[in-house]
Amino acid sequence: MRIVFLGAPGSGKGTQAQRLMAEHGLVQVSTGDLLRTAVAAGTDLGLRAKAAMDAGDLVSDEIVLGMIRHRLQQDDTRAGFILDGFPRNLTQARALEDVLADISQPLDTVILLDVDLDILMKRLTGRRTCSLTGKLLNVYFSPQEEIDACLEAGGELIQRADDNEETIGNRLKVYRELTEPLIDYYRDTGLLQTIDGSGDIEVVYENLVNAVGLGGNRE
Repeated sequence: MRIVFLGAPGSGKGTQAQRLMAEHGLVQVSTGDLLRTAVAAGTDLGLRAKAAMDAGDLVSDEIVLGMIRHRLQQDDTRAGFILDGFPRNLTQARALEDVLADISQPLDTVILLDVDLDILMKRLTGRRTCSLTGKLLNVYFSPQEEIDACLEAGGELIQRADDNEETIGNRLKVYRELTEPLIDYYRDTGLLQTIDGSGDIEVVYENLVNAVGLGGNRE
């Protein structure tokens, strides 16, 4: 099963991809991980990526696609893979299609985790970390007893600097402008499946595995 995950920041793509990977043997392919690995290993693509980053430039699509091509030709991807975070725009989507066709690994489906904007904002701006335990909480969605347990034990609820409303608003704006057009692109190809990502994590996961045809087939 070869999958691309789409969804705005906070839609739960990473959480669902990790579980799908653990229970069904799929490989999660993160461009960030690929870049870090290639740079650390000193590969040709890694050196080119490092040179771009050191110069303050974005790593080119050509380099990223080269890393994806190399990764998807490794043996552990035979059971399938999940691309999370790539493509981010139409140019990347078209280039990715060419790469996958060239290595005979065409996509089976594209999953959109659809979440209302108000819920996304609360998921992201409400994130907190308990200073005592390191537990991740959310002031809007976590059970009150979990929040109280942290505070009553003398802990503080720490908010990441980039979880403020202005920064998150900018991230969502970029998503709408650059990535949302992929929804229509993949709908036109017949690959798109939309999952309501606003509910309980377990319910979202069950709907997801049923949509991709893996329901009842856990390893």
